[in-house]
Amino acid sequence: MKLPRCRFLHVAAAAAALLSAVILAGGSASAQVSRTIKIVVPVPPGGGLDFLVRLLADQIGRTQGVTFVVESRPGAGGRIATEAVSHLPPDGTNLLTTFPSLVIDPHVRKVNYDPLRSFEPICKLVDAPNVIVVTGASPYRTLAELMNAARAKPGDLMMASIGPASNQHIAIARQKRTSNIDLTYVPYPGSAPAVNALLGEHVTSLFAAYANVGEQIATGRLRALGAATANRIEALSDVPTVAESGFADFAVDNWFVVCGGPAGAGHQGEARDPGAVPRRHLRGRFCRSSSQARRGIWPRHPRDEHESGVGTVEALIV
Repeated sequence: MKLPRCRFLHVAAAAAALLSAVILAGGSASAQVSRTIKIVVPVPPGGGLDFLVRLLADQIGRTQGVTFVVESRPGAGGRIATEAVSHLPPDGTNLLTTFPSLVIDPHVRKVNYDPLRSFEPICKLVDAPNVIVVTGASPYRTLAELMNAARAKPGDLMMASIGPASNQHIAIARQKRTSNIDLTYVPYPGSAPAVNALLGEHVTSLFAAYANVGEQIATGRLRALGAATANRIEALSDVPTVAESGFADFAVDNWFVVCGGPAGAGHQGEARDPGAVPRRHLRGRFCRSSSQARRGIWPRHPRDEHESGVGTVEALIV
């Protein structure tokens, strides 16, 4: 569920405090002050994930003296950033923020990384529920109206999302198949250009994380037709879920996580540099502090996400 802005900032502050405490546990203060840690973000500036990462980097940098460099590497549904981090020097100074594309992409195309072995999971940042939106001036006021129009005009209506190979892309493909409709899918490298495309009426609708469209919904520039969640989004209590709109068993999980790469780099870096990020402490501290501890530090174990996606992804979009 997308958090109201005040709660979002509290979550970000808590995450920053957590990461700060763990980073400081890895070495002396003098070593930490001189460190530079790069965080690679797979989306362009301006979206919810980019905002969260920059907020964390700024707060940790100001309070703990650690220098963070946030580098945007958008494109290919996150693949560009993911492959870039997988090939960085194994010195323990590189982090990747990512989302479900990490475990979807290998089922869609050849990639030069293994989602189970190329990265070390560190922590989950936040859940980001998805919504289907149109412009405030759109003639479609319900999801059923949009789907009926797509059925009546095959290929004419367009639905955008981050992609390709994102969980939104998979959800759109599933919706097309189960509803027997022909929507034209339009991928964008990040939420900011996708939202701008919808506001400019270059596409008919958008499947996006609520964090990236919440303000436009609140001001009426965008209209939410359905929440792609098991339950209604608290801040959109009057907006039905996709399942409530007549499309059964439709819920799409979305999450943002932080992982280190390449796998094993943290341990190699610690051996060479007393200020290296101590991932073993990071994992331990997170699991003791997080409400997700029962399920581990990933929303699901990467192997579960990877294996469960094989049939679904290949059947829908390959």
